[in-house]
Amino acid sequence: MTAPDIRVEGLVKRYGHRAPPAVDGMDLEVRPGEFLGLLGPNGAGKTTLIGILTGVLAPTAGKALVHGMDVVKERHRVHRLIGLVPQDIALYDTLTAWENLRYFGRLHGLRRGPLDQRAEVLLERTGLRDRAHEQVRGWSGGMQRRLNIVAAVLHAPPIIFLDEPTVGIDVQSRAAIRELLQEINAEGTTVLYTGHHLEEAEMLCSRVVVMDHGRRVGEVADMQRGEGRERLEDLFLRLTGRALRD
Repeated sequence: MTAPDIRVEGLVKRYGHRAPPAVDGMDLEVRPGEFLGLLGPNGAGKTTLIGILTGVLAPTAGKALVHGMDVVKERHRVHRLIGLVPQDIALYDTLTAWENLRYFGRLHGLRRGPLDQRAEVLLERTGLRDRAHEQVRGWSGGMQRRLNIVAAVLHAPPIIFLDEPTVGIDVQSRAAIRELLQEINAEGTTVLYTGHHLEEAEMLCSRVVVMDHGRRVGEVADMQRGEGRERLEDLFLRLTGRALRD
């Protein structure tokens, strides 16, 4: 059996001794080439889990492995294998799109020629090439979100983490991002996605895990819609309840 690209075992994260754990004994495996959706209400622990898996946060207890490497002990090796699209735009707004991509590409060790070729293909694919020499602070939210994803996949990482990659953008930009992510996944890239758009998760994900109060509370193993299968929204509400989350 092929080893999982991502493995989480008994993971716990506390931000204070008296606070309830943000992640509470979480177990998770993501198989190579899978497009896994990690869904949950606000405060479920999704972003904290992504932070641990990408080496941004240290776990309180448990184990997290990426490509068999411990994300705490081998953080720098893990960073070379992953791309991260955070909730907040991670771009330098006084730089142009090209300048941003050249900066991030060099951080990943890409040489100028291959970097520029890869950047040009991705800018064209996301409809940004004609404005690539503008400062990104003048761009719309949708354009910045598209460039944010380009920066994360520029070095062709085998694993990508997406933390609400389409939040607050227009329908056209969301569709363009969705198509790009599907293409990248079809090429063999493993994707771990979090978000609140359940319809989007149904379109993108091959499997969905539902998380609440820091724990795994349910799963849809096969996202191919079939006769009599429970709607994802109904399942989500059944597992997490209808109480409003702020």
